Amino acid sequence: MLELRPNCECCDRDLPPESAEARICTFECTFCAHCAESVFAGRCPNCGGGLVARPIRPADKLIRNPPSTIRVLREGDCLAQRVPHSAVA
Repeated sequence: MLELRPNCECCDRDLPPESAEARICTFECTFCAHCAESVFAGRCPNCGGGLVARPIRPADKLIRNPPSTIRVLREGDCLAQRVPHSAVA
């Protein structure tokens, strides 16, 4: 079961369960679409895997399977790691 983490690990933007802006890797590292593309060029900085759209859990399933409330943040200034615009696919 996906954790549905509540925030972007880079900029700490809120990513509620219904957010179409959430991106995850196979280890569920979670980033907003902006950071996933403009900072990490679609690759997870933790494992190197691809960042893809996180599935949206139907609202009626959230009651029995709630999202995580634990916020995860990368150490340091990950926004300083931005990739040049030309490198973003």
